[in-house]
Amino acid sequence: MNNRYLKIILGAIFISILIIFTSCTQVPNSPTIRSANSTWILELFQTSIINIGLEKLGYKTEKPKQIEYPPIYISIANGDLDYSTVYYDPQHKEYFDNSGGEEQLEVVGILTPNGIQKYEIDKKTADQYKITNLQQLKDPKIAKLFDSDGDGKANLVGCTSGWDCELVINHHLKTYKLEDTVEHNQGQYEILLADAITRYKQGESILYYAYDPHWISTVLKPGEDVISLEVPYTSLPKSMGNITAKETSVDGKNLGFPIIQQRIVANKKFLEDNPVAKKWFELVKIPIADMNRESLRMKEGEDKKEDILRRAEEWIENNQETYDNWLETARQASN
Repeated sequence: MNNRYLKIILGAIFISILIIFTSCTQVPNSPTIRSANSTWILELFQTSIINIGLEKLGYKTEKPKQIEYPPIYISIANGDLDYSTVYYDPQHKEYFDNSGGEEQLEVVGILTPNGIQKYEIDKKTADQYKITNLQQLKDPKIAKLFDSDGDGKANLVGCTSGWDCELVINHHLKTYKLEDTVEHNQGQYEILLADAITRYKQGESILYYAYDPHWISTVLKPGEDVISLEVPYTSLPKSMGNITAKETSVDGKNLGFPIIQQRIVANKKFLEDNPVAKKWFELVKIPIADMNRESLRMKEGEDKKEDILRRAEEWIENNQETYDNWLETARQASN
């Protein structure tokens, strides 16, 4: 037998083995999964970790689309997308309900648990003036400590217009009767926050809204650089439902904002047809501390899509045993 025919035979054997292996690892009749995340690029890190796993489970995945929240929900409900990592519970309940609700959508898993929102001030000012509660800013003398524009009011670095937290902050200022002493500064959140950090480094007092996951907690460390303020009692806009003090408290402190569970929202029929993908969505968890570090790296310039994909692969490698266990458990859902 000459070398040419030997190569053909060996090649045919290799292809046969490959087909057999692929047929064993592929999900039967697996669709190409379509996902999206918002323009908050940190969500792409989570989506990448999810999609890499889906591919290992035998699915194909499209490149994630980047669109705003309302169209994401509508597209998933209509079957134009299959899933997204953007369900922030309870904040996104209205998006969910307005896009078809439980008839067309389903929320699964807890991707990043216990996201925290809070009001923070620098620890130096807090210790010196014994400030622990937001309502203390009702005192013009206390409020003036945080005045950065000379109008006598405290300047609170707040939410970008249109964010859910904008409604909560404005509600708090009105309910706690702080409108005469506190000004809600809005604009590009990241730029306003950077200005607050500069003022902090210059020894000035600062007051800002913060949330985890976000890089701010890695730059101004809670308990060291800043402290969280309590609110006098839980009060939230009616659109958010009946949320109790227990649901706005962390470590015995009432922070005034509901604890957020970031979850996956998916097309209901897609989940029914793809139990392996559903089980995978239920299993994956990415800690807030990891998300904060990722957020900081993006802030420092590593924010290109190829950077994010590389770091998603690094995260998987650093959590390989857990990740592999999730994969094995998800595969069993096909039985």
